[in-house]
Amino acid sequence: MKFSLGMILALCLAGLQFVAVTIVVFSSFLTSERVLLDHARDLLSDVGNNTIAHSIGFLKPAKGAAELATRLAENRVISSDDRMQLEKLLFQQLQISPQFSGLFYGDEQGDFVYVMRSSGPGPFRTKVISHIDGLRTVDLIWRGDDHEVIETRVDPTDLYDPRNRLWYIDARAKKQSIWTDPYIFFTSQQPGITAASPVFNASGDIRGIVGVDIGIHAISEFLSRLQIGESGKALILNQNGDVIAHPDKTLIRKENPDGTFRFVNIGEIEDPVARAAFGHLGAREQVSVEEEVSSRFNYEGATYVSMVMPIISQELPWTIAVYAPESDFTGEIKNNRTQNVWIAAFIALMTGVFGLVLANYIHKPVRAFAVRASLVSQGEVSASDPLPKTYRELERANETLVEAIAERKISEAEFGRTFDLASRGMAQIQAGTGKFIRVNSKFAAMLGYSETEILQLSAHDISHPDDPVSAFFFEEGEHEKSGYLHEKRLLCKDGDIIWVSENVIVIRDDGGKSLHAVVTVDDITERKAAEREIQQLHWDLSHSARVNVMGQMATSLAHELNQPLLAITQNMDAALYALENKAVKPEDLRAVLRETDRHAHRAGDIIKALRGFVKKDGVEKADFDFEELLEQTLHLMRSEARDKGIKISIQAHGLDPVYGSRVQIAQVLMNLLRNAIEAVAESQALKREVVLKAENTETGVQISVTDTGPGFDEGANLFEQFETTKDDGMGLGLSICRTIVEAHGGKLWYEPDAQGMARFLFSLPALAPKPNTMRREDVRA
Repeated sequence: MKFSLGMILALCLAGLQFVAVTIVVFSSFLTSERVLLDHARDLLSDVGNNTIAHSIGFLKPAKGAAELATRLAENRVISSDDRMQLEKLLFQQLQISPQFSGLFYGDEQGDFVYVMRSSGPGPFRTKVISHIDGLRTVDLIWRGDDHEVIETRVDPTDLYDPRNRLWYIDARAKKQSIWTDPYIFFTSQQPGITAASPVFNASGDIRGIVGVDIGIHAISEFLSRLQIGESGKALILNQNGDVIAHPDKTLIRKENPDGTFRFVNIGEIEDPVARAAFGHLGAREQVSVEEEVSSRFNYEGATYVSMVMPIISQELPWTIAVYAPESDFTGEIKNNRTQNVWIAAFIALMTGVFGLVLANYIHKPVRAFAVRASLVSQGEVSASDPLPKTYRELERANETLVEAIAERKISEAEFGRTFDLASRGMAQIQAGTGKFIRVNSKFAAMLGYSETEILQLSAHDISHPDDPVSAFFFEEGEHEKSGYLHEKRLLCKDGDIIWVSENVIVIRDDGGKSLHAVVTVDDITERKAAEREIQQLHWDLSHSARVNVMGQMATSLAHELNQPLLAITQNMDAALYALENKAVKPEDLRAVLRETDRHAHRAGDIIKALRGFVKKDGVEKADFDFEELLEQTLHLMRSEARDKGIKISIQAHGLDPVYGSRVQIAQVLMNLLRNAIEAVAESQALKREVVLKAENTETGVQISVTDTGPGFDEGANLFEQFETTKDDGMGLGLSICRTIVEAHGGKLWYEPDAQGMARFLFSLPALAPKPNTMRREDVRA
């Protein structure tokens, strides 16, 4: 005799339920006390785990505090001497971090700024300890939410010195971010921990320590709300045996002789049951266990159960300890266990019988639905035929199934038409192997294959050997990404190479395993060729601009050399004439020769400046004296500025050496100076001046070129290629200059000065500080 699946299922469920309940009931009858005690220990373990989970939740703001302390240590405001700005920064950080109790900064002189939450007269209080001319002052400032001052006081009795605090000593010794062990805060007298980070000055020495206080009294409040039996309790021990959290938080604090407070040790806490259960842990060098440790102990005639948990984590080396009276769990249950055993056995028997009947009744319509589904799948019954009498849920499921089948067929048909008729190349590729499952005619024609030929290939066969195939094809269909979009080269049947934009969409099953991919391909070969032509044009135009700059520089050089050469010629003519006529005095001849020598040296200086200006090629980089380059540039531009009645002023302040291409940096200076000279020359400004200023900054050297010309219209795109404000300009000068500066690790930008004058600035990273300083000001053209 064969039974249906529903009957077997009903019998198995009913039988298993009866057997399971009977075993549990009789096991409870035989070992009820042990089971109940295990239950008690499990409950204590759950309490410990819940406490650990709650404490771990504390780790997140603690980590945030450590990260905030590190970020503050890197903030320039912290390392400055502006105490008002420092206090405002700490105030803002405290406002946006409600889990923090306070933020502070102490330095090597004993100065201290501490912003904390306060109960009055304002919501925030600031303590500022200052040492000025040997006088120590302690100022207390209460502020509102908008940083307004509500009340101020001076506390001459305050002897607090941050340098004596553990957080300062540890952070200073380790020279890195640290977390302190829990301790009682000096000001609020509440338990907490501190995250602190050292602040270094420019020479690498410690300037001070910045830190964040986080109160942990909320953990004691959490423990007080735990329900552990009727009178059980949980507490938290630090690794040194201190009790840092207890349902009665007044028990964990003890006053020191100097008026400060500390945590009590587990061996001295005024909770006698906790002391009896866990006092032995305080005698250890470190309070920790490798795994959960449960035990039973007696205190004043009563039996207790206890549990000690492993430490929470390396960041929080805390141990959870829980205890409860045994009678809280076993008292009433022991009195009723026999009665409950018989009741449970009877209920199990009745439930088994009823379940057997109910399972068969429930399964009957399901069986009918299964038979009909089988007939529909075989085509013997139409899906539109009425259902047999069954559940409403199965009727809705049948309707949904029929609709899904119809929609799937429609979707498959639409996808097939879209795939075949798409104007873009499309292919369906097998996961892992990369074999083509299906392609459209556009994709095949793009590569010169027929659809039959390309189905014999894989994605690896048509990919250029230097271009990677998508990782989807290399990892046997298992990869986290669901799509790829990239440009690559494909090999055509005739050997040609085309550039394509490939969009790969990975199709996965419910388990996340890749099944196949749908690839959409666009031919971008012409676009790539156009991009190469544009790039070549850019290089040609850049070369033309450099040739133009050298031509202009040669013109300026010829003009500059003309004057000393003309003077030399005139002086020599005069000397020869005087000698031929024998009408010259030795003193006069000597003066003429000295003047000739001076002009010859001037011409030599001009040639020397030009040689130094171009002694390196455009790509070779080395360290060079930037002040020398400024002087040589001014020497070459002097005649052009003088001819147009323009004064050039140069200001340099002991500039650091610069590493880079000397000629390229000179090209930038020449371009900016020539632009400034032309702007002033074409304007009607009364003051005709160009100021070249260079100074050291924290990151390198900053150069500015300011002119008294008309400036630029707001919104002008000065650095865009082929955009120019000159009638005969090419629009490449400033673009090339910005490219050169950025290639040297610097930045070029336009920014009017305080008087609204046009000013271009650029920065260069410095090589190293110079051993001596020089200052040149007001060098006139």
